[in-house]
Amino acid sequence: MPASATKPLRVAVLADSDTRWKWGALTADRVAPREIRLDGFLLRGRATPTARQLGEVGVRADSLREVTAVEFLRAMREESYDVLVLALVGGGVQAMLHGLKRVWEDRPDRPVVVTGYVGVVYEKLADGLLLRHGADLVLANSRQDAERFRAVYEGVGADAGSVTEVALPFLGGDAYTGEHDPYTVVFAAQPSVPASRRDRTYLLNRLLEHARRHPEREVLLKLRSRPGEHTTHIEELPYQKLAQRQDLPANFSLVYGHMGEVLDRTDLLVTVSSTAALESLHRRIPTVILTDLGIREALGNHHFVGSGCLASWDQLDAGHRPGPDPEWVARQGVAAEGSYATAFDSARERIAALLGRPGGLPPLTPYYTPVTAPGYLPGILARHHLGPDGSPLPGAPAADREPGPVRQIVRRAARGAYRHGVQRVAPVIRRMGEL
Repeated sequence: MPASATKPLRVAVLADSDTRWKWGALTADRVAPREIRLDGFLLRGRATPTARQLGEVGVRADSLREVTAVEFLRAMREESYDVLVLALVGGGVQAMLHGLKRVWEDRPDRPVVVTGYVGVVYEKLADGLLLRHGADLVLANSRQDAERFRAVYEGVGADAGSVTEVALPFLGGDAYTGEHDPYTVVFAAQPSVPASRRDRTYLLNRLLEHARRHPEREVLLKLRSRPGEHTTHIEELPYQKLAQRQDLPANFSLVYGHMGEVLDRTDLLVTVSSTAALESLHRRIPTVILTDLGIREALGNHHFVGSGCLASWDQLDAGHRPGPDPEWVARQGVAAEGSYATAFDSARERIAALLGRPGGLPPLTPYYTPVTAPGYLPGILARHHLGPDGSPLPGAPAADREPGPVRQIVRRAARGAYRHGVQRVAPVIRRMGEL
């Protein structure tokens, strides 16, 4: 066996938030055909994770650094990798695909490029998919997603061969075996769903009411981030701030940390539409998708139609416990029946075949080009300081070395000002203007 077949694969992950870093790093480990050396790159922006957030994710890399888009592209030109995972929002993926096509135009030995989605795909299906087109593998987290993804690509005349069915990479943990002492109810909060103060206050009040109705239970509000931190979505009204105005019962508490560890002690998982529901269903934990605010696309809970998990707080307070529909669960990649161990086999096989392709890989070919989307693509690229051909625009932010202490202080201050504006100033302006 040649030495190249036994040494670790060099894998890079570019992520733009804590949740996407978690997805990207775990995906890299799941889909790699053999042991890997993992280099992480965090795209500088509003949601760049803090040290606390990175620690909570619990994923370790051999190296980890913060970069601009142009700095990342330079690294991809100068360094050699076997696999690259783009764990970004759709526009970021598209920009990187065009930038990478440019920096690798004379390199047949380019890495295999992989991308996908962090969780449930319940909005902007066509938009997000076409922005990801051009990667060698576009991962679908379930059989249902794989079918939808192929239908979109084929419907616009794009190659659908990149679509590869897998599962969410962070599923795991022991199956639920029975009630804990005390019985524990967990509400999995989401940063942007629902968005309004009224709706978020309503959900918090119902959770607190449930705690008061059941003093023998432990009731937990599982939070994604602390005030001032950003994750994949902007959180203008953190539940922590809303809870400060409430008289909290003794059996209620706010919790942070790894979702899997919280699920270890959960007897009932309640959420509006969080991906945590899929983690819970994978472990066979009783799971509820709330209908109190309606079943609406804006909330994402419409994705769970047919799941058997839809219920309201009134029903839960009355003792109702919905049971998941086995066929629905099977189509969602939850793999509660034990097939999770083989869920990534197809992706590993495809990557191994691409790595062994004689003569290397062809150039990246995104569906969007200056010909197919002349009014859309330039704006996407410009947001990452790239021109229509994927080259850096004049004056694009980049650095040949680590920023000095003054630049780091200014950068932290700017992020703090932005987050303060989002979470404090913007809601006040909206209330004053009745927007």
